[in-house]
This record gives sequence, C-alpha cells and structure tokens, in this order.
Amino acid sequence: MLKLSKMTDYAAVVMARIAREPDSAHAAIDLAESVQLPHPTVSKTLKALVRAGLLESRRGALGGYRLARPASQITASDIISAIECPVAVTECSHADGDCELVNTCGVADNWQRVSYAISELLGSVTLAHLASSAPLRMPVQLPIQAISLYGDDEPPPRATAANGTGKR
Repeated sequence: MLKLSKMTDYAAVVMARIAREPDSAHAAIDLAESVQLPHPTVSKTLKALVRAGLLESRRGALGGYRLARPASQITASDIISAIECPVAVTECSHADGDCELVNTCGVADNWQRVSYAISELLGSVTLAHLASSAPLRMPVQLPIQAISLYGDDEPPPRATAANGTGKR
C-alpha cells in the first residue's frame, strides 16, 4: 500500500486550515487546537513547512504563520516534498535513485511512468483544492496514457538478461 506519513497528512491538514483564512496570522497553539493535534506535533510540522518555503513565520503580537504564496500556487506535491521527499514509487523512479537492478529488472521504465503520473496528478491538486469542501474533479484521462520517457527518434534501451543473449 502506498501511504503518506502521518506528518505529511498533518501538514496538509494544517496548511488547509491556514488556507481557509489566508489573511490572518495563525498561532501554532491556535492551529493545534483547531485541528485537534498535539501542539508539539503542529509546531514541528510548521517549522518544516517554513523551511520548505510554503509558510512564512513572524514573531510578536501580530505574528504567526501565513501562506508564503496563494493556496492556488501550492500543490499537494509541494506539501509532500516538504515533509518527506519528492514523490517516487520505487528507488529507480526517483531522480537520485540508485538501484543496482535497474539494467536487468525489466520494469524500471514502467515504474518511472507510474511515478511520473502520480507526481503529475499530485502537482495538479492545489492547496486551494484541499482546503475546499467541494470534491475534487479527477481528470478524464490520467497522464500516464501519454508518457514517453524517450524521444520519438530514440528507442528505449534494452535490458540484457543474465545469460548475455539479450532475451528474457
């Protein structure tokens, strides 16, 4: 099962709460109370979101947390990347992935396509969507249907089998 961490889920909840009142500064303690999460957890999440550039933090009587940019310009992918790392289904589908089986496994290209489709979908869902009570409208066609990892004139590389014949 693909599953986001609790911290990523909490980050989305906190970000959505802030997005519902974007003109207000939000204190960590008030956010924790309104989303019913422990204050230390919310504080840790807020700090990570500030480090990632998704929130701004100001100290003082009028201080608090605000969105660093409009909710329509922050994606689900941004939130996930702030807490975890960029979305990748397998090691070989991550840009910095280092899998020793990539040349022989035979499925790396398709896992990369799946990762790309998931990343595209998460990149199309904004914080404004997440904060809204309206249900998300899913695309009619998923992006995976049109994905090519290679140029039109460049054939995909062939993995060679262990016996050296190139056949599987």
